[in-house]
Amino acid sequence: MRTRSPRSGPVVAVDLGGTDIKAALVAADGQVLRRVRRATRRERGPEAVVDTVVDTAAGLAAECRAVGGHQPVAAGVVVPGIVDERRGIAAYSANLGWRDLPLREVLTERLGIPVELGHDVRAGAVAEGRLGAGRGRDDFLFVALGTGIAAVHVRDGSAHGGRHGGAGELGHLTVRRGGPKCGCGNRGCLEGLASASAVAHRYHRALRRLSGAGAPRVTAEQVSRLAAAGEPVARRIWDEAVAALADGLTACVVLNDPGLIVLGGGLARAGTALTDPLEKSLAERLRFHAPPALAVAELGSEAGCHGAALLALDRVGAVPTPAPARTGASA
Repeated sequence: MRTRSPRSGPVVAVDLGGTDIKAALVAADGQVLRRVRRATRRERGPEAVVDTVVDTAAGLAAECRAVGGHQPVAAGVVVPGIVDERRGIAAYSANLGWRDLPLREVLTERLGIPVELGHDVRAGAVAEGRLGAGRGRDDFLFVALGTGIAAVHVRDGSAHGGRHGGAGELGHLTVRRGGPKCGCGNRGCLEGLASASAVAHRYHRALRRLSGAGAPRVTAEQVSRLAAAGEPVARRIWDEAVAALADGLTACVVLNDPGLIVLGGGLARAGTALTDPLEKSLAERLRFHAPPALAVAELGSEAGCHGAALLALDRVGAVPTPAPARTGASA
C-alpha cells in the first residue's frame, strides 16, 4: 500500500456522464472554488470525448494558476461503464463507445498532474456516504438513475467494483424479456425502461405515435408530474418504469439486504412521485426480506463530481470537511 505525505493545494474533479461533463476546482478542505459544466457530445466519438475532458480539466487548472498562482496537485476523473480502477483503464462503456482505454495514463500525460480514475457511480456512492444521505450508515445501496442505471453497495465507507470492475451494472439486468433494445445489445434491460433518459424518450415516442406529428421534448421529472396529474400516456410509462425498477431493486435486496437505498440521478428528482410507489412495489415483491428505507441523494447531480474530488484529495492525503462544500462561481 502506497503512503504519501499530505500535500495542500487545490485539485481538479471531473465527472464524465453520458450527457454532461461536470467539473470543479476544489480546495484541500473540500470547498468548491469553481464549477463548470459542458456537453459531453458523445456523438462525436470516444476520442473527441477524451479531448473535451482534457480541455475542461486543463481550463480549470489554468484558472487556478492565473487566479491563485497555484498548480493543482492532482485530478480525480470518474467515468461510466466498466472501470478497472487499479490499472486506470476504462474497460467498457456502452454510452461512450470505450473499450480498454488506458484513460488514467492518457490524462496524466496530457494534464501533467497525477490523476486518479474512478467509476462515476461508485465515487458518487462514497461521496453520499461521507457527505450526503448515507452519512452515519455503514451499509447502504446507492442507485444512480440517470442516462444509465448503476448500483453500488457501500460497506464501511468502501465501494467495491468486483474482480473486473463491472460490479453494479444494474441497468443491464434483464427485467423484460423481449423488451426495448439496449445500447449493450440485449433487450429488456432495466436501463431501457427505467433510466431518466428512457422515461423521457419513451414518452416522447409514444406521443409521436399518437399524434402522427412532432411532440415536445420533456424530462423524466416532467413525465412524473404529468403522470401525477393523470395524463394517461405519462401514467402508463411512469408506472412501467417504477415496476421495472422495483423488479431490479428486488434482486439487489435479495442479494445484499441493504438497510437503506439512496436514489440519485435525474429520475430521483421526481421525489415522492418515485419513492412512494417504489416503496409500495418493493414491499409487494419482498415476501420475507425486510424492505429497505428509501432516500433521495442529498448531493443530487453533483455526487459524482464530489466523488471525483474525494479521489484526488485522498490521493494527496488531504482531509475534506465532512459536509457538502459551498458552491463557488459557475459557468
